[in-house]
This record gives sequence, C-alpha cells and structure tokens, in this order.
Amino acid sequence: MLLFFKENILMTLPPAPIPLKTAFWYWLRLGVISFGGPAGQIAMMHSELVEKRRWISERRFLHALNYCMLLPGPEATQLAIYIGWLLHKTRGGVLAGVLFVLPSLALLTALSAIYLSYGDVPLIAGLLYGIKPAIVAIVIGAAIHIGRRTLKNWLLSGIAVAAFCAIAVFGLPFPFVVAGAALSGVIGARLCPHRFALGGAVPEALAKQLQNNTYGPALIDDDSPTPSHALFSWRRLACTGGTCAILGLGGWLTLAALFGKQGTLTQMAGFFTKAALLTFGGAYAVLPYVYQGAIAHFHWLTPAQMIDGLALGETTPGPLIMIVAFVGFVGSHAAALFGHSPLQLLAAGMLGAAVATFFTFLPSFLFILAGAPLIESTRGNIHLTAPLSAISAAVVGVIMSLALFFAWQVGGGAAAHWDWTAIGMMLAATAAVLRLHLGTIPLIAACAAAGLVLSYLR
Repeated sequence: MLLFFKENILMTLPPAPIPLKTAFWYWLRLGVISFGGPAGQIAMMHSELVEKRRWISERRFLHALNYCMLLPGPEATQLAIYIGWLLHKTRGGVLAGVLFVLPSLALLTALSAIYLSYGDVPLIAGLLYGIKPAIVAIVIGAAIHIGRRTLKNWLLSGIAVAAFCAIAVFGLPFPFVVAGAALSGVIGARLCPHRFALGGAVPEALAKQLQNNTYGPALIDDDSPTPSHALFSWRRLACTGGTCAILGLGGWLTLAALFGKQGTLTQMAGFFTKAALLTFGGAYAVLPYVYQGAIAHFHWLTPAQMIDGLALGETTPGPLIMIVAFVGFVGSHAAALFGHSPLQLLAAGMLGAAVATFFTFLPSFLFILAGAPLIESTRGNIHLTAPLSAISAAVVGVIMSLALFFAWQVGGGAAAHWDWTAIGMMLAATAAVLRLHLGTIPLIAACAAAGLVLSYLR
C-alpha cells in the first residue's frame, strides 16, 4: 500500500531538472539504437521523453515536431536538437544533434571502407545482390507513403505528376523542380488556398499514435513558461546565425585554401550545403538531387555504388540522409587526395565522409538554434505552408522517378540485358512492403539471405 501511494505521488510531481550528463548518455544511446527511419526514431523519442522520463509534455513534443516537419532536412534529427535545446540551451541542442548522428557516421564510414576493399568478395557481392531489389521496394514504399499523406486533391497530384515528368522525361535539375513547385504554391495560396492548407502537419498515422495522453507532469509541461533562452531576440538570432555562417564559410575557405576551389572536398562542401537546403520531404527527397550532382555532374561515384550506399544506409542507425557520408567517402577515396596507399586512401575517405556530414547537418542546427523562436510565430500562415505543401507534392513525383531509375539499374536495363532474377526479387519485395507491410530491417535481411543463396547457386 505504501509503495502504491509512493508511485502515485511521484506521478503527480514533475521530474527534477535533468543534468547535462544524463542527457549526454540518453542522446548517445538514441544514436546507437535509432533504427527504423524517421517515424521509428520519433516514436522512440516519444516513448522515452514523453511517456517514461517525462522530460517534455505531449503537446510541447507535437509542437516541436510540427515545426521540424516544416523545415528542410531530417526531421528526427532536428527534433532531437530542438528538445536538447529546450532542456540545456545551445550546448544541449548541439550535444543532442551530434550524438544522434555520430554513431551512424562512425559505422557508415567503417562499412564504406569495407565495401570499397571487399565489395567484390563473393560473400559481400551476394549480400548486395539481394539487398538492391529491397532498396527499390523501400523507395517505392516511401513514395506511396508520402503520397498518401500529401496528395489530398487533384491539384497536388498534378504537381507530383509534373515533377515526375520534369525529372524522368526532361531531365530538369532538381532545384528547378523545387523552385517551380514553390512558385505554384505561392500562386495557389492566392487563387485556391484551401487546396494548399496541408503543409507542416503531423502525419495522420503518427498523430493517432501520439494522441493527447496523460503521462503525468513533465519537466517542460503544457503550461511551463517558454525558457528565456528560447524567446526570440534579434541579438540571439544574429549571434547564432553569425556563428553558423562563420563555421560554414570558414570551413569552405579552409578547404579551398588546402585543396583549391575546384577540389573534391571544396565542391562537396558547397554541394551538400545546397542539398541540405532543398530536402523538403525527408531523406528520400534528397536522393534525386544527390544522384544528379554526385553521379551525373561531379562523377564521384557510379549508379551501382549509389544503390549499394543506400543499402548500407538502410542497415545502420541514425537518419537515412547519412548516405551523404558514403558519397563523401567514395568520392574522396576515388580522388586519392593524399596518395594511393591503403592508409592514404582511407584517410581521404574518412575526411570526405566528415566533410559531407558536417555541411549537410550544419543548416539543421541553424534552423533550430536560430530560427525556431522566429519561425514558430508564422505557424499556420497559409502563405508559408502553401509553398511547402506544393514542394511536398513535387517530392512524391521526384522520389517515384528515383525508384524508376533504381529499378532500371537493378533490373539490368543499364547493361542492355535484363536480370530476370533481380526483377522477380524486386516484385516480391515491393509486394512485401505494400501488401504485407514488412519492415525495413526484416525485408533487407530476407533479401540479403536470398541474394547470398542465389549467388552460390548461379
């Protein structure tokens, strides 16, 4: 009986202030176990921070999530930065974001090195042969999932079709597609605003999962006053924005001084910064842009390597956008920045992965640490959400064009003869995703095992 009353008393009291050391170990643990893509990562944070630890209330959690979903870039990473920032000011946000990404960067860098050194070994080649069809199915599933959430009327569906044709048929650059979609949203906000009032909303399935439940008082509760460091001020905006600008520009100038303006790492710094500013719609939205730039323009890697990199990214924790680390590793490795010995090639690859990751995620820190207090005041403004709704619709078409490209590569069309075994695996994997709702990790594991068996039978 005494234990019962003790538990009830604890549930009516908010948690004590969280030491930074406790937050450090939580964010590091999250970075290590955060499989399952953005939805899974957000669900993990909700379960731990809202339900169990009660560091933040449900409404404040959803409020932060809504804002992060309005921004370009990985929303789960930005949500971690946001909550870390609310709890422990700028140092807490930086800590949360870095630890959320760091384990994935370390693991993907190691896998990239193994891939380039042993990718032709029959065991590795067999595993990748099976995983590639699974990647096509996962991309198709992502496009359909985003489409169900985004394409709520014929006008947005038309934007998606136009974006697909612009990329797949006419080969227009991805930034032009995004700009055209944003312009259509600006015009649509004036002519038929009700058809564009969809941007920035929490997905319906996630909203049902994160309904207004009561888990007891939270450290940052519904009625808790906004922390002083989270209030908007021009001084704080200028300070934080200036710091991020100095880091970004200083990093680029350093690379330009060491490797030249046309050096591989210098080009990567500029390219991945632009990629981070164009990724409305999540990680899958950035893949077509990375393909156009990294493969078609800069020739840092081949289409086959791009698919292999996505396969590795799907099997590691952290945000899927971490595929940029693989691109950076392979591109710098191929450029042989320091020489051609194994150790020099490894050093070049590791530096490339670090550069790609730094310049991809720096804008996310800027958006949260500098922009959150300012942008939140414009939430619900149709003139802001309409362009984002149109861009989200265009992203669906762009991702479908990417799925078509991947299917062509995996199915053997690029080699002038069809691989019917791979095509059959693609169809089976797609059916498993769309009809059986098989998760990413079980699907990849099953396809990898099938590929390994087939490689020894052939």
